[in-house]
Amino acid sequence: MFLSPRHAEIIQMAKDHGRVLVEDLATHFNVTPQTIRKDLNDLCDQRLLTRIHGGALFPSGIENMEYEARRKIAADEKEAIGRAAARLIPDNASLFINIGTTTEAVSKALLDHDGLMVITNNINVANRMRIYPSIEVVIAGGVVRGSDGGVVGEAAVDFIRQFKVDYAVIGASAIDHDGALLDFDFREVKVAQAIIANARHVILVSDQTKFERTAPVRIGHLSQVNTFITDRCDIPSVRRICEENEVRLIETALE
Repeated sequence: MFLSPRHAEIIQMAKDHGRVLVEDLATHFNVTPQTIRKDLNDLCDQRLLTRIHGGALFPSGIENMEYEARRKIAADEKEAIGRAAARLIPDNASLFINIGTTTEAVSKALLDHDGLMVITNNINVANRMRIYPSIEVVIAGGVVRGSDGGVVGEAAVDFIRQFKVDYAVIGASAIDHDGALLDFDFREVKVAQAIIANARHVILVSDQTKFERTAPVRIGHLSQVNTFITDRCDIPSVRRICEENEVRLIETALE
């Protein structure tokens, strides 16, 4: 397959950062947005990228992209989602926070809360929150994934099942248009399922790029959560699922 130098660089940028945007690429290559849109359409036709509004994603396939690259995708949107989730959680609450860059943004927004008990299988969350004396951090035991600092495995599942908490903050690698919540690692899915089953109020946090992705392992269904916080949801079937199942939908881009 022949790729022009510009196409090859676009693919590498998407791989490094998770996504590329038309306006940024037009500036980088000093070409028109129309030229970049044609480039992206060509690359998507070859299934080298996945088209999203305003740009393209590096395709997910059966493996997730690197954690640092995921952190850069929709970073501002994740920060806004994190703040919105933190506003729903009162002081002196107990909560689960699982693996993910958006759930990590929630942990950052919770740092000024008092009296929290945070149970997590996310080493990044534990490291961020452990230095705050007003927050008690409890971390699950198990196998530490080198790729993202997630703690997975049966030991983590058994640990989570010992608790019944006020809130769970969960993420997903992909959200199907039928409401399926999806991930890449069946070991992490088992932990996420235990988290959902042992929380009184489940908050799903996910930016809109997750509607454009796919992953092979089912966590559960959107109808199992109480609140879904995203930057924007333009998928009619997802909105309908929220309405029919009394899932509160919060869109931070509209606030």
